[in-house]
Amino acid sequence: MTAATSDGGTTGDASTTADSEGTMGETTTADTLPLPLPPLDAAPLTDSQTLRPAHAAEDVTASLDPRDPADLDALLDMGFGDLEVGPGEPLIERTGDGSEPPTPGPNAALLTRFVHLADTQIVDDESPIRQALFDTPGILAPVFRAQETYACQITNAAIRTINAIHGATPLDFVLLGGDNADNAQENELSWFLGILDGAAVVHCDSGDDDDPVAGPANDPKDPFAPVGLDVPWWWVTGNHDLLANGFRTAASQGAAAVGDSSVEGTRDWSQPGGPVITGPVVGDPRRAIVDNDRLLELVAASGDGHGIDDEVRARGRADYTFDVDGTPLRFLVVDSAAPKGGPVGVIRGADVDAYIEPALVDAAADGKWVLVVSHHPAGDLGDGGGPGGEAIADALTSAEWEALLGAHDRVIAHLVGHSHEHRARWVEPLGGHAYWEVTTAAIADFPHQMRLVEIGDGDNGHLSLRLTAVDLAIDGDALGAAGKARAVADHTSGWSMDGSGTTDDRNVVLWAPLP
Repeated sequence: MTAATSDGGTTGDASTTADSEGTMGETTTADTLPLPLPPLDAAPLTDSQTLRPAHAAEDVTASLDPRDPADLDALLDMGFGDLEVGPGEPLIERTGDGSEPPTPGPNAALLTRFVHLADTQIVDDESPIRQALFDTPGILAPVFRAQETYACQITNAAIRTINAIHGATPLDFVLLGGDNADNAQENELSWFLGILDGAAVVHCDSGDDDDPVAGPANDPKDPFAPVGLDVPWWWVTGNHDLLANGFRTAASQGAAAVGDSSVEGTRDWSQPGGPVITGPVVGDPRRAIVDNDRLLELVAASGDGHGIDDEVRARGRADYTFDVDGTPLRFLVVDSAAPKGGPVGVIRGADVDAYIEPALVDAAADGKWVLVVSHHPAGDLGDGGGPGGEAIADALTSAEWEALLGAHDRVIAHLVGHSHEHRARWVEPLGGHAYWEVTTAAIADFPHQMRLVEIGDGDNGHLSLRLTAVDLAIDGDALGAAGKARAVADHTSGWSMDGSGTTDDRNVVLWAPLP
């Protein structure tokens, strides 16, 4: 029997991973394959308990820099990465116009229950096209994350947490929020797909075979066995999935990505702590930047394709629909990644005419209530003409996108990621139907949360969207805990933002009136 590996190969009785120099790296056999972490006993939701930093956030950016291994160790030693358990946050009921929430009727029923998982941003931290030298507090903070080397383990912790939620009360599926990979590299996408689909082994390392802590399964560069999702999941494309650094095309960055020199700063794990360096690096062809066709090909070939089939591939955009069986709910997934570069979302008029508008019309004809899904919120849409991009003439503006959704009164909500912050916004397009825009925070950054989404028929002329923030459960997960500690330190030391949002954005019940 053979089992898939994260790079598209197989492991049977023995498997060997070759590094990019042609020498042989770590060897695994049937007797030495790593084992996945055991299931969690429980995954408490944030309405029952919260995890919060034990150290108050303070600005130490003038004296300590998390890019420096010694400074990061100092921050951890001073408790900047420590967490404590706090009380839960009750769910707040909200209506769009601020009126009293409606009383559920006698036949109120749950329609679907799923997790919205956004912005995992699994990164090859040794890539020669990384830009760690530009890391500063504020808008450029994400170009280097203190926890980035543990991105695979943090994502695995998220999957383990989701499985525990599913074990307690079944979920229907997991819905991605985009930016699943960080740098649009084929190896990053392979790692992500392997973690969610439960590959036999995932090895989140590139270039030379690094082993920062001697021995197996004790550092983030060691091969590990992901737990894999116990429920189906649906793909959503973000700008970082398609564009190097989230804004540069494969055509412009392809040669540099597989090259052997860093100009803007990458990690060197041949040195203790993996300091940021420039200059020569070990090249690796597995770092190839994916173009759109290759991206769709890889996702379609993984598991059940996760919404990407031959029809989607022929259209060349990750736009598709799926229904929740036995309910009047339809999800419309929209690809908002800028095809010609740039970090903002781009939704082209041609795609609206060819697929998006007809899909909305068909949903109405079929009597479906629609939840639209994309990576970018309306406020982050543009024409793609910013840094690294080329303007697209028929791109919709934010107002035009909101007007499009508002023209279809069966649209209930727009689910997005990208901002790395929990938000819940009532959108009232001029002359159109109002709906909710729901943004979920990032797994990659503080507070490292996803959302449990429960959609119900209130039997009162409303649908309800019950949104509960979900913390990572890291019980018995030493590497997940180490990654989370570094992530908390990156925030409490003043280097990264707080994406928690307000209490009106996190744990909420949003009432959507039906026309």
